Amino acid sequence: MARLSPFSMIAAGPILAGLALLAPLGVAHAEMKIAVVNVPRLLDEAPQAKSAMQALQDEFAPRQKEIMSTQKELKAKEEKLNRDGAVMAENERRNAEKDLRDGQRELARKQNEYVEDLNLRRNEEIGKLQRSLLQEVQAFARTSSYDLIVGEGVLYVNESMDITAQVLSALQARYKATGGAAPKPATPKPATPPPPQSKPQQ
Repeated sequence: MARLSPFSMIAAGPILAGLALLAPLGVAHAEMKIAVVNVPRLLDEAPQAKSAMQALQDEFAPRQKEIMSTQKELKAKEEKLNRDGAVMAENERRNAEKDLRDGQRELARKQNEYVEDLNLRRNEEIGKLQRSLLQEVQAFARTSSYDLIVGEGVLYVNESMDITAQVLSALQARYKATGGAAPKPATPKPATPPPPQSKPQQ
């Protein structure tokens, strides 16, 4: 089994729970058609996963660039203060120190907001990816008449039972069929203003 990436470690659990639901309880073991899917490999190699992570990087790149630029500016101010502080006038030095502190506080606030927003968006994309992969595996299982598809927790499996490559091919075909475009979030409708209230007649 492939090593779990941070992305796949978060996302694998709910998918595995869904895969377990594919097994009909009343089917005798000898009659069951069983296969194994390498879930971490799906999460690492599926084009949908790569597209989602690239979209996140593109979405947050401007904010990351802004933070890095601010860090350089503050570092330059700090170096100047350390270098010239001893020869500055007291009022000039005090203003420079305050300006540096204010900039550092503002940077910390932006960094915290960046991390919070990035984690929120990552969780949203992981949820979409989980549903997409689970639906693809379920569709493949039904089309190919599988009774049980197993994910993680397998100590040994014959390679002939590993259908990860086939599922990946199906994911790639679906990705190409949709043009590789990630679904866009629905645009919220503008709030409808309340109707004007009629003035009471005098």
